[in-house]
Amino acid sequence: MARKGTSFVCQNCGAVTGKWAGRCESCGEWNTIVEEREGAGVGGSPNAISRRRGRVVPLVGLDGESEAPPRMVTRVGELDRVTGGGFVRGSALLVGGDPGIGKSTLLIQAAARIARLGHRAVYISGEEAIDQVRLRAHRLGLTDAPVGLAAETSVEDILATLSAGPAPDFVIIDSIQTLWTETVESTPGTVTQVRAAAQALVRYAKSSGATVIIVGHVTKDGQIAGPRVVEHMVDAVLYFEGDGAHQYRILRSVKNRFGATDEIGVFEMTDKGLAEVANPSALFLGDRNSRTPGSAVFAGIEGTRPFLIEIQALVAPSPLGTPRRAVIGWDSARLSMILAVLEARCGVRFSQNDVYLNIAGGMRVTETGADLAVAAALVSSLSGVALPPDCVYFGEVGLSGAVRAVSQAQSRLKEAVKLGFPDAFVPEANASDGKGGGKGDGGTVTGLADLADLVGRIAAGSVGEDD
Repeated sequence: MARKGTSFVCQNCGAVTGKWAGRCESCGEWNTIVEEREGAGVGGSPNAISRRRGRVVPLVGLDGESEAPPRMVTRVGELDRVTGGGFVRGSALLVGGDPGIGKSTLLIQAAARIARLGHRAVYISGEEAIDQVRLRAHRLGLTDAPVGLAAETSVEDILATLSAGPAPDFVIIDSIQTLWTETVESTPGTVTQVRAAAQALVRYAKSSGATVIIVGHVTKDGQIAGPRVVEHMVDAVLYFEGDGAHQYRILRSVKNRFGATDEIGVFEMTDKGLAEVANPSALFLGDRNSRTPGSAVFAGIEGTRPFLIEIQALVAPSPLGTPRRAVIGWDSARLSMILAVLEARCGVRFSQNDVYLNIAGGMRVTETGADLAVAAALVSSLSGVALPPDCVYFGEVGLSGAVRAVSQAQSRLKEAVKLGFPDAFVPEANASDGKGGGKGDGGTVTGLADLADLVGRIAAGSVGEDD
C-alpha cells in the first residue's frame, strides 16, 4: 500500500511547500505554515484521484435568450438591496465579519423571515449548541418561525441531513472554519479542510437549487480567514462591518454575480436584534454640531445609493518632534496625500500640528470622491472657521491640486437637497449637474477647478456666500 505523503500549507494564503519554513514565501507571514497529510478528494494527492475519460460538452453562442434568476425576497429592504433584489436560488454566499458584530443575529433573523414567507429554512451551527441558538431566537422573538435547527460539524452528516427530508430553500452554515470532511486528513479550520468543505457546500447549492449562506471568520486585518480560492468559489461575498462602540452596522457587498458590487445596507443594533435603517444619511448626521470648525458633510455613493456623512477633522499644535496622524474610517495614506497637496500647492502648513480625522457614525469611506470634503474639514479646523451648515462637498483631488470629476454627481446633489443641504462645492466638470452650476432648489452649486480656490474661500470666510 502506497504511503500517503505530507505537505506544508500556509494557513494565511494557501500556498503549498515541500518543507516547513518559519515564513511563507508567498505572503510573507510568519508561523503560518502547518503540516497536512495528503488524502483523497479535494486538496489530496493526484495519484489518489481515479482517471476517467472526459465527455464532450456542447458549445453555444453568445446570442440567445436569458431569463432573470429566480430570487427569494426577504422583505428586509436593506438585505434585499445588498443581494441585488433577494437571494438567488442555487447560489452560495460567503458572509464575513468581526467576532460579535452580529453575523449570527442577522442570519437567524433572515432565516426566520424567509421561513415565515413559506420557504423551508435550515440553520446549522458548528460553533454554538442548540440551546444557545434557541436562547438568541427567544430574545429576538423568533421562536414561532418554522426554522430547522441543528448543531453539526461533519460535512457528510450535514449533506445527508439536508438530502433526507424535504428539500430546503435556504441553508445557513455557521461557520465554515468549524466544519470537517472525511475526504481530507487534516484538522478543522486548516486551508485544506476549509477549501474541501466549501466546495462540497457549493456543489450542493448548485445541484439542489437551495441558497447556501456560509459564515467565515476574519483575520486581524479584516479579511475572511482561509484561502482566497473560497471567495472565488461562491457567487457573492458580503462583509458585515461596524464598530463595537456604535450601534450601527454596515453590510457591504464586495462581490456579487447577480447584482451590484460595493452596495451597502445599514442596520441598527437594538435589544430586539438588527433593525434596518431606511435613511442612513439622516442617521449619520443626527448628532452633528454644525457650528464647530473641522466638520464637513460629504455627499458620497455606495453602490447605487447616495448618502451624506459627516467628516470630522481636528488640527492641534503638536508637542512632539514628529506630529501624529490618526485616521478612523478612511485611508491613512490618502490623508497623507491630501496634507502634502495642501502644503505644496496651497501653502497650508500642517508640519507642526497633530492631525486627527474621523468618519462619524463608525462608517468607513473608500471612494476618492471624499478628498474635497476631507480637505475642507482640515482647512476649517486649522483656520478655526466653521463651514456653512447647509453645504456639502465632493470631488477627487489630484497631486497637482486639481479637483477632478466624480461619477453620479446628480444623484449626490439630489440626496443633499432632499436632506436640507442646497449648497454644494463640486468639481468644475460636475457643476453642470446642479441646475447649470447656478442657483437651484434654493441653493448654489459652485464648481472648483483646483483646491487652492476652496482654501482661499475658507480663509476669506466666503464659503457658502453668493457669488
